Amino acid sequence: MNHDASTARQAAENFRAAHTRIRDQVGRMMVGQRDVIDGVLAALFAGGHVLLEGVPGLGKTLLISSLGRAVALPFSRIQFTPDMMPADIIGTQVLVEREGGGHEVRFQEGPLVANLVLADEINRATPKTQSALLQAMQERQISVGRRTIELAEPYCVMATQNPVEQEGTYPLPEAQLDRFLLKLIVGYPQESEYAAILDRTVGDESIAIEPVSSGEEILALRHVVRQVPVPSHVQQYAVQLVMGTQPGSAYAPAVVNECVALGASPRGAQALLLSAKVGALLAGRFAVSSEDVRATALAALRHRVMVGFQGQSDGVSPDDVVRAVLAHVKPATEAAVS
Repeated sequence: MNHDASTARQAAENFRAAHTRIRDQVGRMMVGQRDVIDGVLAALFAGGHVLLEGVPGLGKTLLISSLGRAVALPFSRIQFTPDMMPADIIGTQVLVEREGGGHEVRFQEGPLVANLVLADEINRATPKTQSALLQAMQERQISVGRRTIELAEPYCVMATQNPVEQEGTYPLPEAQLDRFLLKLIVGYPQESEYAAILDRTVGDESIAIEPVSSGEEILALRHVVRQVPVPSHVQQYAVQLVMGTQPGSAYAPAVVNECVALGASPRGAQALLLSAKVGALLAGRFAVSSEDVRATALAALRHRVMVGFQGQSDGVSPDDVVRAVLAHVKPATEAAVS
């Protein structure tokens, strides 16, 4: 769809205004973690799911629950445990008594039937339960017996996991990791942020988050994101970055060929461009640049790179691989593409 300059500029301004309203409300509870908040909002606006990884106590659950209140959407939280079954999150058929007498079977919805779903400690779920979540994430629907239930949009799964504790966990399979648009690393707060964190959490003052957006606005903003054009040379750069994570490709640096067992798929390129479109709008532009792609590369690709045995023994992480690819693959120029 073609836009004149004034329409595109207005769309970018409206997007930034909505983004700022939501982020400011979330920031009333969250201290710091600006990049993580922006990443979660980027996934929401781009229509994808997000995985947050960090040790306990860093505010991952608080961030997502605060977002649910700020956007005024049906929100549910699932605390995954190893004994949880698919019916516990999808829902199940229950026998209820009718008013006029007799009984009937009705479907009682589980917590997956919401708009924003917080999947807490997702790697504690068994593969059987993870597969039920996978269908909801990928197909935006759930199956109960012979019945298929379409999930209302906007639909977004925001999952958390602990990177250290392994006892009683089931690592997410690559197929499910690939369904997350972004993977964000939640780090420790700065020393200067501890005072504000403690003031908000151990004091008597209660903080209320006001709803400042709606599902209708989120869907409209997703449409704006999709309309942001991607120049051909920027798209080529995104493709080359993804290919750079694949062993044996023409764009792979030495560390990829030596240490990577599995590189990113085309979903990695989709994630790069969708989140880069959000970044362009936040910068006030209605076109994606190569810098927008570079800025989101770690979050979009780190969970799509599987480091092999050699890399693990050498201490190479997926982030190391993505940084090496960014250093090796140079942005394409418009002249080179045309």
